[in-house]
Formats: sequence, structure tokens, C-alpha cells
Amino acid sequence: MQGLIFRSDASRGHQTGLHPETAERIVAIEAELDRLDWLGYERLDSTPASDEMLLRAHPQSHLDAVRAACADSVPFDTDTVVVPASWDAARHAAGGAAALAEALCTGSAEVGASLHRPPGHHAEAARAMGFCLFNNVAVAALHAIEGCGLDRVLILDWDVHHGNGTEAIFAEDPRVCFVSIHQHPCYPGTGAESDQGSGAGTGFTVNCPLPPGSGDGLFVGLVEQLVGPLVELYRPQLILISAGFDAHRDDPLAQCEVSDGGYAAMARAVHSIAQRRGVPVGLVLEGGYNVDALARSLALSLSELAGVPTGEVSSEPIDPRAAEIAAPLLARSVFAA
Repeated sequence: MQGLIFRSDASRGHQTGLHPETAERIVAIEAELDRLDWLGYERLDSTPASDEMLLRAHPQSHLDAVRAACADSVPFDTDTVVVPASWDAARHAAGGAAALAEALCTGSAEVGASLHRPPGHHAEAARAMGFCLFNNVAVAALHAIEGCGLDRVLILDWDVHHGNGTEAIFAEDPRVCFVSIHQHPCYPGTGAESDQGSGAGTGFTVNCPLPPGSGDGLFVGLVEQLVGPLVELYRPQLILISAGFDAHRDDPLAQCEVSDGGYAAMARAVHSIAQRRGVPVGLVLEGGYNVDALARSLALSLSELAGVPTGEVSSEPIDPRAAEIAAPLLARSVFAA
């Protein structure tokens, strides 16, 4: 079945000036995908998220605050700048992610991607931060659950920065299992291994902080040896990847050492995991600030997620630390009982 890619020209209108998160990211991605004939994916223009979609993840006060800040070009902080066109870009980013989730839930596709900016995983329910205005992957997961009737969604966040906003939104919600593989110490300083959610959601958050210098063998090993067993235990009906490409060795904002082939290998592992359970997979773009590395790694990931081997998968052996890290996380998770 053909994969789907949701995108929008609105992503280019979110002009951020001298900032790592620029429109050049989308320009580079689309140029690479054009070169590859979009890898056989069907390309669709997204529609803006409705208020109903956004209000599943954010209160009305947050929508009002984002709208007002964009209208007046008032930044939320030094990292999170906006212009009037940012409002439209942010609504398309959330709307594209929701449309992706719906297409996967209804069987219109088995794999797909939402390639928009600004990214979303740092946005908390009532706080824009870390380049993010709305939490796109949270909007997508909640649309799958409350709009399409799913019971269980697993979000794998492999961005080098912890998805604090996504964790906070779903901290008490067992309908979403949130798994984050991220560098620590690093912005935003959250994502400790001991943070497992709260209330009814205790045990459904699985944080895997890694030291600077972590590379292919550790990231790929954790997808295979942590995410794979979690999928078997949790039995999600949808897997969403909060896909940042800033753990890349060439990225300027962190100190991890993942290669192009490492991302291909992670995507291949997710494809294999999903195929075993017959679960659709959607990729929602997050970070990645070396635009060439971003475009290459994303294209390889999309190819592997569609089950089309690239021949560029990392040959680095699995780091034995992956099993050592995964074992206690699995043992103390809610699923172990």
C-alpha cells in the first residue's frame, strides 16, 4: 500500500531569522525528496488543525496566547520566535500530523509522514517553548484516540532532546505509551530515567537518557531491545515517531554521533517491529539542524519505514550497553507485571 506524506507551503512562512530552526530545513527536505521522486509516497497538502483537534492537547488559553503572539510577532522566549505567518504554519503542522494519524487509523495507508515546521514535542499543554508552538504528535495521538476510536498509541521520540511537552501531556494517560531516547545532559533538562508518568499513567512513560557521544550502536540497539519488547507488551494500534534528526554526528545543537545509516537502521527496526504486529507507523518531523544531514537521514528513514531497503544501513554492531540499559527499564515498567 502506498505511503502518504503530508506537507504545506505554510511551513516556509514561519520565518525565524538567525535561528537554527529555519525554513531551509523544509527546503532541503523537499529538494531531496523531489530528487528521489518522493520515494513513491503520495504527497498531500495538509489542512490546518481545527480548534477541536488542538483543544484535545491544549487549553483555549494556549490557543489564544499563540494566536496573539503570532499576530504581534512577540516571541515566547529567546528560542521560540514567531511572526504573523507562524500561526498558519503551526496549525498546518498540527493538522498534518492529525491527518496522518487518521489516514493510518482508517487504513488509507500503512505508513506515512507529516513533514512540517515548527516542530512540536517541547510544547506543553499551556506553554510554547523550544521552537514549538503546538504539540503536533500529541494532537495526532489524541486525534487517533478521540477522533478515530483507538485505545492505545505508542510514541517513540528519537529526537536528541527530550520531548518534555509530550511527556507532560500524557503523563497521566495510559492510552499513550511514551518512549524517549535522548541525550542527557541536554536541553530541556528533563527526561530522567526515574520519570515514569503519574496516576493512572504511571509506568507508561519510558525515558532512556544517553550520554553525549552515543552513536548508531546504542540508538539502534535501544530501538530493537527496548522499543521492540515494549510494542509486544503494550500492543499499540498505532506507532508514531517523533522524529528529530539532531542526534546526527553533524548536528550543531547536541553531541551524539548517529550517522545517516544509523537513522536508516532505526527506521528499519521500527518497520520490522510494526510488521510483526501489523501496526501502522507515522513519522512526525521534529528537530534536525544540519539541513543536509537532516534531508539525507529523513529520506533514508522514509524509505526503510516503507519496507524499501536503502543499502545504507549502518554496519556498526549493537552496543552491549543497549541491553544493560533496556533490561531495568523493561523490568520496572507497568508491563512487567
